[in-house]
Amino acid sequence: MSEGVALARLSEARSRVVGASQTAKAIARGSAVEAFFAADADSRVTDHVVQAAAEHGVPLVRVESMAALGKACGIAVGAAAAAVLS
Repeated sequence: MSEGVALARLSEARSRVVGASQTAKAIARGSAVEAFFAADADSRVTDHVVQAAAEHGVPLVRVESMAALGKACGIAVGAAAAAVLS
């Protein structure tokens, strides 16, 4: 699956969260159905998102840049992580 297809799903999602902390919380609560993280984000910011997704069995998509992830979320700045909510 291409990054563009995955980002389109995020962009079209009715409900989503943006940011590493909010994404990790949504995964832990069980409300995230798919998570995304930016490869160019600091790993200290995204590692807990990656770990939470693995622990809770949430599909995780690696996106090349924070700018692309932020754009898909409809914000004017980059995003380290985001999730589609159920």
